[in-house]
This record gives sequence, structure tokens and C-alpha cells, in this order.
Amino acid sequence: MAVRVQEAPSLRLDEIYQYTRDRWGADQADRYITDLFSAFERIDSHGVPSRPIPAEFGVEGFYFRHERHFVYWRRLSNGDVGIVTILHERMHQMDRFRDDLPR
Repeated sequence: MAVRVQEAPSLRLDEIYQYTRDRWGADQADRYITDLFSAFERIDSHGVPSRPIPAEFGVEGFYFRHERHFVYWRRLSNGDVGIVTILHERMHQMDRFRDDLPR
């Protein structure tokens, strides 16, 4: 099993890193991003408690909370884990989620 970070979450990771670095420094930004990737790697072994994405979002998959962010993921057709998006808790989840879905 591999973890595939799709385009939208890749951009979100860049934004998260830059914001965290600017606000709390490079060490904290490095730590936060490293912790996120560690959480991604634990998805397949059920090492992070995930819940089904609500039906009104219009996509099958799961999500979990990592500190101040929600990570949305789904199982890809080849069995890999696809990270769909990563949204801050203060974002309107459904609208931003739809914005980030691959077209």
C-alpha cells in the first residue's frame, strides 16, 4: 500500500508549511508536516481513527482529525490510499472539499 497525495492536498501542505513557518518558525513547520505524513502512513493499519465522509459531500471515503486539520482520504482502485484534501478546522468543510476534488 502506498499513500498518494493528490494535487489539491499537495498545495494545502505547502500552504500549511508556509503559514506555520511564518507564524511559529521552521522547526515547528517541519514537525507539523512530518507528523501529518506519519499520520498518512498509519491510515492503512487503522492507526488513525477515521470516519466515513458524510454522504452530502458526494464522495465515498474517510476523514480524520490531525490537530487543527481534517484529512480526507479514500481508497484508490489499486488499493492505495489517496489523500483527497486537508482542510483547517475553521474552513467551511463541504465547500472547500468540493473545490479540491479532482475534476
